[in-house]
Amino acid sequence: MHRGKAAGLGLAGLLLTSPVLTMPAGAQQLAAAEDVQGLSIEQLANVEITSVSKAPQSLSTAAAAVYVINHDEVVRSGAISLPEMLRLAPNLEVMQTSPSRYQITARGFNGNDADQNFPNKLLVLIDGRSVYTPLYSGVYWDMQDVLADNVERIEVVGGPGGTLWGANAVNGVINIITRKASDTTGGVATLQAGDQYSSAALQYGLALTSQITARAYFKDFYQRSFNTTAGVSAHDGWSRPQAGFRLDWENGADLVTMSGDVYGGAEGQPTGPDEVIGGENLTLNWQRQLAEDSSLQVLAYYDDTRRNTLGAGGFNLDIYNLELQHNFQVAGWNSIVWGIGDRIEQYQIINRIGIANSLTWEPGARSLNLANIFAEDRIRLSETVEATIGLKAENDPYSGIALMPSGRLSWQASPTDFLWASISRAVRSPTPFDTDVVELAGTTRFLVGDPNFKPEQVTAYEAGYRGQWFGRVTLSISAYENVYDDLKSIEPTPASFIPLHWANTIQGNVHGVVVWGSLQATDWWQLSAGGFIQHLDLSFEPGASKLLPLSQTGDDPHHQASLRSSMNLGDDVNFDADFRYVGALPDPKVPEYVELNARLGWKVSDTISLALSGYNLLHGQHLEYAGGAEIRRGVYLETRLRF
Repeated sequence: MHRGKAAGLGLAGLLLTSPVLTMPAGAQQLAAAEDVQGLSIEQLANVEITSVSKAPQSLSTAAAAVYVINHDEVVRSGAISLPEMLRLAPNLEVMQTSPSRYQITARGFNGNDADQNFPNKLLVLIDGRSVYTPLYSGVYWDMQDVLADNVERIEVVGGPGGTLWGANAVNGVINIITRKASDTTGGVATLQAGDQYSSAALQYGLALTSQITARAYFKDFYQRSFNTTAGVSAHDGWSRPQAGFRLDWENGADLVTMSGDVYGGAEGQPTGPDEVIGGENLTLNWQRQLAEDSSLQVLAYYDDTRRNTLGAGGFNLDIYNLELQHNFQVAGWNSIVWGIGDRIEQYQIINRIGIANSLTWEPGARSLNLANIFAEDRIRLSETVEATIGLKAENDPYSGIALMPSGRLSWQASPTDFLWASISRAVRSPTPFDTDVVELAGTTRFLVGDPNFKPEQVTAYEAGYRGQWFGRVTLSISAYENVYDDLKSIEPTPASFIPLHWANTIQGNVHGVVVWGSLQATDWWQLSAGGFIQHLDLSFEPGASKLLPLSQTGDDPHHQASLRSSMNLGDDVNFDADFRYVGALPDPKVPEYVELNARLGWKVSDTISLALSGYNLLHGQHLEYAGGAEIRRGVYLETRLRF
């Protein structure tokens, strides 16, 4: 159970190191990935999203900095993992540290491994199932995977989402929405073979009855080790087989979805035995349309995750979640959503045994309960002006009740110009790593958690513009000022100095501007570009020891930019290229870099397609994060058979 090598403090162990099928129908639906012409500018503006208001609405009328990665973009990018798909979002920082590990955040705080601080202010959901770990509030990206064929869209919301989504939606929300089983009927077998990465996947979907459709899949892959900065193998290659299913039942006003996954894997370590990971999950979602303007949803899921390294400890974590949501309208001008939820989190830490410098937990097992209630009202003030107010109350097991309010105001200035502004508050709740951890140096308690650790808080002020020009151009601009309080720090014990302990002695603000847009250059060529500029202005609160510098909060670039070109070179050939530039990381220092991913796809026939993909093509290898491995250039050939 790890997050990376420790430095300075040495806290690197347990937690942190560690439908009946006919071939034409199935072929036509699954061939969509190669037949795509992309979405038009108008279609892009009218994509239906749900992450901003927990209700369907057009992207063009969403009062938030939300970027949508659609299904076609995912497939045509050639991305081999979920984090690589997220590189398509210009409002995210995505940094790879090894074949299996990534640092991902929005609006700063991308972590500083040397000071044992990790990205923990971004909420990530897959079909409503939250995948951040309650052990330290971050995401184990090596334990999340969705087949590219099955991604409907990925909604990336910049800024707090606490009013609707709760704790950890501090700097943003990533909502990964998968396709209905009825959209993936037929069979598909995919083989990818390359110098760095190879995989095989098989999926089959069919209609069981006129109301029930289903699919099942299996995928396995192997990814070679990267090199250390010294030029030798990091011994960090990995593989992870995964299987899963989805079953949809549609009956008039009711839609019931059941889905699940099971996986396991082994990740090489620079020293010692492999880390073994595994888990399974099951999600049940029932939606009923009560009336034209009213709906009810019940979501329940179970998620089990495990990590273990022989001799170095690990954990077992079980999560049980149940939530209810009701959407309705009042008087034709109030759109209200409210809901309640409860989550039980049970974990057991397997502590290191017989190791001089070790990480332990006091207690080593807990059962935590996180309950919440929320409501939000979208109020139509006129034909062009809308206000939204909301509040969530969440009862955290460590710090009690936290209130997360928000307010938004939007103006449809013209049919193609939309402006919005918002103010909101969110928190990152304390975790066992904040409160219960004990690091031993020999038999000496060197660092301990703080039972009184307070929630990290943010108040965010945002404003933005979204427009469509000349029928060929879209533009989105958003500016923000995030004000933080009670950020995590390390403090010594008065007089005795050790044990060190976690504290809440950093405050400050992060402000920036995020821009993205697209151009339909011709009927067969679409360009999109985006990027951000941000500045972190943090300081210690009065009385803080300043034992570690402010860089302990994160190591983030001041700016980054991307450019994507998508071409249809005839009816059967397409070419896509993704260029990215990432500014230097300040502390620890990592040089700026530019890189290029590209994919050439060819539909040979209705049943066979080929693609040649390359990633990190501009350099043999490059560094993205301090303490990480050198990311290698790679190419692979993909063969896809539909049946």
